Amino acid sequence: MRAIISILTVFIFAFAKAQTTIKLDTIYANDTKNVALFFPEPIRQGITGSDNFVFTYNREKEQYFGLLQAKPGKESNLLVVNRNGSIFSYIVRYKKQLSKLNYFIPISSSIGNEKPIVTDSILAESSEERVDNRTYHYQKFCAYLLNRKQRIGRIKKRNEGIVLSVENIVFDKEELYFVIQIENNSTLDYDLNFLNLSIETRQKGKKKSLQRLYQEPIYKHKLPSKIVEGQMLRFVYVLPKFSLSNDRRAVLELNEKDGERNIEMRLSHRYINNPN
Repeated sequence: MRAIISILTVFIFAFAKAQTTIKLDTIYANDTKNVALFFPEPIRQGITGSDNFVFTYNREKEQYFGLLQAKPGKESNLLVVNRNGSIFSYIVRYKKQLSKLNYFIPISSSIGNEKPIVTDSILAESSEERVDNRTYHYQKFCAYLLNRKQRIGRIKKRNEGIVLSVENIVFDKEELYFVIQIENNSTLDYDLNFLNLSIETRQKGKKKSLQRLYQEPIYKHKLPSKIVEGQMLRFVYVLPKFSLSNDRRAVLELNEKDGERNIEMRLSHRYINNPN
């Protein structure tokens, strides 16, 4: 009963604030497809205002994404609370034909936090100190990895003079560190649009298909925006620890800004499950 009252209290607070200060975005869903919502922190609670909308997420092990489905009916709203207390609120509507199936929610979309603002300066400083210590550890360990010569294998792919390599995958504490190298052997500078890491799952059955879930790095060390002609740069992606089954693999997508020298590299589950 207390849990229900707590959810309703957060719901009322978020809804009142959204109505007075924020115009809510609308998310469309239907009953034939899953609409995926990816949040910056794991989902702790999710609730819809009407039974014709269903929002499912892992209640046993907190994950970063949830799935929304809808049946025909009146519009409603969706309230999601992340593990860190961030509150997200949306209008949800049924739509027969969907043009968007994946929503990557930035922290800037949060309408507030369920926790009161910390007024005690000592508590505030200790919280900032914990964040700074974690970032400091990432910086130091990434710099250490870039100075090492250790390799996990020969993982390399090229396209028109651009070479993408994964030199090393290292496990430390609760994170995986991906040491990545981009080499520009072409005669044109390479402007980096994005480098994404996703998990790809091969769906079984007669109609085989592939499903990808983007993995958000928690820290990026020395990620370049440009690799000039003849230059080779190394950097590190830090992600929460994960493992893969035999039917899943990691995918690195290197995308050039205003260009077509793109590279897609697949990493076997063996590399992910057996890091250095």
